[in-house]
Amino acid sequence: MSAVLELTRDLMARRSVTPDDAGCLPSIAARLQRVGFRIDHLRFGDVDNLWATHGGEGPVLAFLGHTDVVPSGPEEHWTTPPFEPTERDGMLYGRGAADMKGSVAAMVVALERFVTAHPSHAGTVGLLLTSDEEGVALHGVREVVDYFAAVGQRIDYCVVGEPSAKERLGDLIRVGRRGSLSGTLTVHGVQGHVAYPEKAKNPIHAFAPALAALAAERWDEGNADFPPTSFQVSNINAGTGANNVIPGELVALVNFRFSTASTADGLRERAEAILRAHGVDFAIDWHLSGHPFLATPGGRLREVVAGVCRDLCGIDPEQSTGGGTSDGRFIAPMGAEVIELGPVNATIHKVDECVSLADLDALPGLYEAICQRMLA
Repeated sequence: MSAVLELTRDLMARRSVTPDDAGCLPSIAARLQRVGFRIDHLRFGDVDNLWATHGGEGPVLAFLGHTDVVPSGPEEHWTTPPFEPTERDGMLYGRGAADMKGSVAAMVVALERFVTAHPSHAGTVGLLLTSDEEGVALHGVREVVDYFAAVGQRIDYCVVGEPSAKERLGDLIRVGRRGSLSGTLTVHGVQGHVAYPEKAKNPIHAFAPALAALAAERWDEGNADFPPTSFQVSNINAGTGANNVIPGELVALVNFRFSTASTADGLRERAEAILRAHGVDFAIDWHLSGHPFLATPGGRLREVVAGVCRDLCGIDPEQSTGGGTSDGRFIAPMGAEVIELGPVNATIHKVDECVSLADLDALPGLYEAICQRMLA
């Protein structure tokens, strides 16, 4: 059994559902300490974080990942138990196989190999892991970055192991991500009997024209690196459950995924202006989970990662800013160049999540090659 497969299986067998690390980080720390890494265990709130470093003066190249996973859902829906790693038909099945214990294991193996082969490498190579990526992400990398600012720890380059590939390893790398702005919108009305609408104020009726305007709004045109900003309503709730009562309140959950062509403040202002223009009596609680970020075209890490995919995978990778968010959104504001490279993402968060055994075996070689080209 290969080193990366053995470690992946060990991590997958641990029920590390957010924010419980289930012992993943201490196990990884012990391995890296044996090959000379300095270990910092950073616990904030109920979240465990690990910062492992090797080297000295020079650029800081960090690998970033998470050991927590989403819940499995009903285990009886899985072909094999979600926390019992199972190999069949060239795939490894189980929760976290692709998102992202396979990548974490590959990073650990790659770093072990790299510092063993290059004990006096240039700069610093680091591994930053959290157990709070799939959850609210308040005490994970977000808080680690605040700690880094306080102690003067910088990161110049960051490789995130999120599953990025579409069909085969190396066919897509993420060179940026859109920002995410969410809002909990409350529309105030007056509850009453449906037979006496003149004595009530229906918040559903009040919101409907504004919702149509929000959905039709062209927020921006995007740019060469990002698609246009999108607005979506993910949930609307109103009513008492009775068909003869006009509700007194409506609550809607909304989200913007926005490009560098817009700002969070600008989107908030425009959305609220549309609501006011339609006479909606509302309150809205906004939450910004991350600004958009982009690795500059021609940036050193971006060129190195693309070159590694070409040389080792035989494919010129698509360079994308699509998808959701990742913890890279906290690292980019440090001034770091952030690139995401990981396995195929087709089954992440699904029943029977899996990763290709061949891709898993190849992934440490990609991460090690990045280290060599950046720091050897």
